[in-house]
Amino acid sequence: MPDDRIPEEDALAYTPRRAREAWLVRRRRRIREEIERNRRGEYTIPTWALAVLLAVFITAWVALVILS
Repeated sequence: MPDDRIPEEDALAYTPRRAREAWLVRRRRRIREEIERNRRGEYTIPTWALAVLLAVFITAWVALVILS
């Protein structure tokens, strides 16, 4: 009969704490990679900044149309 037990390190691999640690490691890696890209001159404007700029532009345009 084969041994159906899960090795201890695999059994603990998906605990909430380890999942959060893995998430933090991935987040730090992505931040580090973004900083490296920016230092090489490959930076771009973040999507959230473009969305805020678009919202400000549309709000100003609507205010201009309504108030004039």
